[in-house]
Amino acid sequence: MTLLAAGCEQAAEPELAGVEAKTPEHRAAPASAAGASAPRHAYFGDLHIHTQYSVDAYNFGVRATPDDAYRFAKGEALAHPLGHWIRLQGRPLDFLAVTDHAEYLGVARALADPGHPLGSHPVAVKLRSGDPTERWEAGLAIDGWVRGKPVSGLDPSPIVRSVWQETVAAAERHDDPGRFTTFVAYEFSSTPGGVNLHRNVIFSGNDVPALPFSAVDSLNPEDLWTWLDEQRANGIEALAIPHNSNWSQGKMFDRTDWAGEPIDAAYAEQRRRNEPLVEITQGKGTSETHPALSPNDEWADFELWRKNSMAYGEDGSISFVEGATTGAFARDALRAGLEIEREIAANPYLFGFIGASDGHNAAGSVEEDQHFGHTGMMDGTPAARGSLPDGRQGQSEIPLELEMIEWGSSGLTGVWAEENTRESIYAAFRRKEAFATSGPRIRVRFFAGYDYSDDLPNQHHAAERAYAGGVPMGGELAAQPGNAPRFFVQAARDPREAWLQRAQVVKSWIDESGETHERVFDVACSNGLTPDPQTHRCPDNGARVDLDDCSISLDKGDVELATLWSDPTFDPTGRALYYARVLQNPTCRWSTWDAIRAGVEPTSKVPATIQERAWSSPIWIAPAVR
Repeated sequence: MTLLAAGCEQAAEPELAGVEAKTPEHRAAPASAAGASAPRHAYFGDLHIHTQYSVDAYNFGVRATPDDAYRFAKGEALAHPLGHWIRLQGRPLDFLAVTDHAEYLGVARALADPGHPLGSHPVAVKLRSGDPTERWEAGLAIDGWVRGKPVSGLDPSPIVRSVWQETVAAAERHDDPGRFTTFVAYEFSSTPGGVNLHRNVIFSGNDVPALPFSAVDSLNPEDLWTWLDEQRANGIEALAIPHNSNWSQGKMFDRTDWAGEPIDAAYAEQRRRNEPLVEITQGKGTSETHPALSPNDEWADFELWRKNSMAYGEDGSISFVEGATTGAFARDALRAGLEIEREIAANPYLFGFIGASDGHNAAGSVEEDQHFGHTGMMDGTPAARGSLPDGRQGQSEIPLELEMIEWGSSGLTGVWAEENTRESIYAAFRRKEAFATSGPRIRVRFFAGYDYSDDLPNQHHAAERAYAGGVPMGGELAAQPGNAPRFFVQAARDPREAWLQRAQVVKSWIDESGETHERVFDVACSNGLTPDPQTHRCPDNGARVDLDDCSISLDKGDVELATLWSDPTFDPTGRALYYARVLQNPTCRWSTWDAIRAGVEPTSKVPATIQERAWSSPIWIAPAVR
């Protein structure tokens, strides 16, 4: 979130709601040695969570701490700011990173305390005011800090240093190797002129700097990368993960650097070194692609937040307008990387995919049938988030045009790692053996190789053989003259979710003239169906949703999809990339669940149903002849 201060009232005390505890799924015991030959397991987590230490979350009424966030991720109940309890219905997560905004970390809590030395500051007085307008003005001042406008007379350094130490200590308390992994992390929240250039910084261990590098230090992400390089030289390993490129007005994946100069090899290498992953789905929209960029992809219009760029009025009001698409979505960036690589022999956009929630309740709302919102009091009820007729958008009287109904109930990160430890999971981040989901725990594997046997999908140890004979997601495979690679796609359903409908491979490539292209292939269909050889699309499997009660077809879809696929258009002389996308059968969107429970018709502002999905990280094919 941008650091907006919502004029929220004091949070209510929680009332007990009977939510039955779920038994955690068995986790594999730690491997004795995390070598290349050790089997890799799927682990799921959230790398983007905010607590009361984030200025915006605090002003949304959130009082939960990092300790609360870790407990929620491990399956415990958490008090929502509006007084009810929230809890994961599915399994506990395997890992979590609390990523509070580094900018004025913990300062809102101090300003709200009249007994604190900062409690008499004019911004603090307005923040505690009973007048929503004054609270909004305080919020604009706070938001201005992140846009490079420091507040006079307010030195937050001692507070930030202390709260950062608390953040690190909480991660250490809850890290439980082999059972639950925590990562010390924070969010770098650069928002120049309303342009989202945010990154989450994830440290590999507990050796971290005394203070995080924030947008107060510099709005320029290149300065963040330089700082990360300096930390690495001093033995502190970390990476940055961009998110909400859809909010960046095309600047997240620009073709130029911060100064407006063409990207050079040094820029490309530094970006690749520090940003191996991109968050492509979360509550504020999915950033895989857009119908304007991918008109032939029937599934491109998925949980998009169309009014995704902020415009600041002279009176302090904030409105949202439709932003740029070029430079704002991951698939377009991957294509741009191929173009840039052709010119400078270096690719700045060689990244893998993750998903996350960006939950500002110390909890991620990633289950459609139990959506509890993302921003405390702002969207804590169906009426506040717009899923009921005449619902007021938000819980505050502020000049903010924010369509809460467009927020999604997404997402999660999956990794393939030897064991549930910081070392093993972080290594998966680095090699990009990570995948994104829109919330369900869909397990997806993706490999490319030349010597895979036809019966690989049916073999008991198919993954082991796939590793031995090729490269997994995130890797690069050299093309062979006269030989086309074979791609192994394997996906397994989340047991508490809908069945799988189809598996796809998305291809992007660059031709001899330097123009990039893309194409989506259905490669595996449910219910024994096969893709049409001309259209490369699966037939409709007949899965339907009953909008009276959100029940779904029980006889349609598969528990697992697996196939070995060859690209019929493969050119060994060209640079290309491929990634897998797996779709569930349709299910009710969270807004439809809200409406049905309230006994009203679902809103027409958003689709009544969605197709949850998972995306693998890409595999790049290097040309046989450069």
